[in-house]
Amino acid sequence: MRGFDSYLTFQKLEVFCTVVELGSVTRAADRLCIAQPVVTAHLRSMEAKLGYALVTRSGRNIALTEAGERIYRWAAEVISRTREVERELAGLEKGTAGSAVVATSMSVGSYTLPSILSAFHSQHPDGLITLQITDPQAAVDATRIGGCDFAVILLESTQDLDGIKAIPLWEEDLLLVAAPSSRWLGADPQAVDLHTVPFISTPKNMARRDLEETLLRKYGLDTRKVVMELGHPEAMKHAVRQDIGLSFMLACSVRDDVRRGDLVALERPGMSMKIPTYLVHREDKRFSAYQSALVQFVLESTGH
Repeated sequence: MRGFDSYLTFQKLEVFCTVVELGSVTRAADRLCIAQPVVTAHLRSMEAKLGYALVTRSGRNIALTEAGERIYRWAAEVISRTREVERELAGLEKGTAGSAVVATSMSVGSYTLPSILSAFHSQHPDGLITLQITDPQAAVDATRIGGCDFAVILLESTQDLDGIKAIPLWEEDLLLVAAPSSRWLGADPQAVDLHTVPFISTPKNMARRDLEETLLRKYGLDTRKVVMELGHPEAMKHAVRQDIGLSFMLACSVRDDVRRGDLVALERPGMSMKIPTYLVHREDKRFSAYQSALVQFVLESTGH
């Protein structure tokens, strides 16, 4: 490698990362509002300076070379850390009128955090909060490299938290829900055989599914009949209302539906299904005044 110097400008790194993330020079040019030849020129300039090819054609899209993979990981962290420092410095200059990026998982970000963040904003109307919905692993990764300032997520016991501080916030109940008068329930709905009824759950590649399966194994439910896998709680609720099957869903996502009678929550005596939620941030993270106030507000709003 010939060397990293001033030719690898921040702009070039942003262009390169955008091309990688969108998988296309054309889409990157549209996203960045610049001409396609300019994007191509930035890539060629980086490759010439580094002495390695970074991307190659893969059908209509582009793919990374081995060198490109390494440069992308480095460039993504440089950009994330730079944005992080910009947010921290803005907070130093503006006091409470700063900005914060918060990563969170789907249900927490859809049903619990919005009211907390809205309440905080009413007290700090000049600040900017960006809420990123992602999976727990990606949220931890973003926290580690500065892509977000902190995260509020469900955590797996196997999660790699090296360099990360995790503060327990609350435990979220997983409720077993069904359609009112569901055909899958017998005379005693509480005694339904979970080994035989159909289930709607999240896809297997989601941390939420792993947490659910771990809890179910504790109660002897090693296998069950999952007939539909959906990635969003609203889609899952729709399938349950259509009586396709039953579902274990986070209480925050179905509380209003149960109260309205659109869904029924089935009690399972002796079965406690709780998933812990944590606030996580990098151990060496230096929060701005605005970010620190937001963290404290989230902690106080959740009983800390």
